[in-house]
Amino acid sequence: MGIVDFILNLAGLLLWLNWRSNRFDPLVRRRPATLMGTLRPAAPQKLRRWHFLAFITAILLLRAVVYWSIGLQTSWAGKLNLGIVVLWFPSGPQWPGFCHMALFSFLSFGRLLGMIYVWLVLLSLLAGPLPVHGLVTIPLGRVDRWPRWVKALLPFFVTAILWGLLSWLLIRLGILTPLPPAGRFQQSVILGLNSYLLWKFPLGAILLLHLLNSYIYFGKHPLWKYTTATAHSILYPLRKIPLQLGRVDLAPLLGIGLVFLAAHFAEQGLDQLYARLPF
Repeated sequence: MGIVDFILNLAGLLLWLNWRSNRFDPLVRRRPATLMGTLRPAAPQKLRRWHFLAFITAILLLRAVVYWSIGLQTSWAGKLNLGIVVLWFPSGPQWPGFCHMALFSFLSFGRLLGMIYVWLVLLSLLAGPLPVHGLVTIPLGRVDRWPRWVKALLPFFVTAILWGLLSWLLIRLGILTPLPPAGRFQQSVILGLNSYLLWKFPLGAILLLHLLNSYIYFGKHPLWKYTTATAHSILYPLRKIPLQLGRVDLAPLLGIGLVFLAAHFAEQGLDQLYARLPF
């Protein structure tokens, strides 16, 4: 079931990215009024932007119906792992059971979408060269042009605010244990800080690709120029440390180790803080 859930989330993600990029397609822009009567599109008219959102909604609702049916027959419950918090969505008869599955379906997709945007915010902060950086600009839109300090705080505040609103609904549905207002606030803060742990994956991937590109020639694709420039930005704090041994550069390896080591200790610290919350 987890594989099916992941595949459908990927399908929804592709539709979302198409929705975000569709407005940049020159073929869907409005034609001048003087040409409306004389020119006709050679190909069938493309999908409108709202069609993509409708397809996403249909996929998530149909998935919820399937999950609900399976849950009624096998007592299966949806599991949503948010790192520190793990939510369970039990199925049940009638309307409440379907609401649980529908909420699980939408939140499962929302978690993947949120992870992608947290990664995009990091790539926006690193500001690699074009044209590859355009793949970051399109889904982020105006956010990519915001001040760096605002973008750096964005994952924390968005995650904390969304969890503060969502936890109220989860408590009403009996999915989350009731908490006092102070406990919910502390939980939101910890989850907001926990969102930064997602940065270890793109940071590690960029440094690994840079390391491979340093010793293997992959051609002149813009991706490798972007990877090299972005990796240099990540490794900038290590620039004064002598890590060059002949033709071997140890900076990417050290960078990967430091990123995952820092993430490990940060995760342990947040787990300890979460364990002390007044449940």
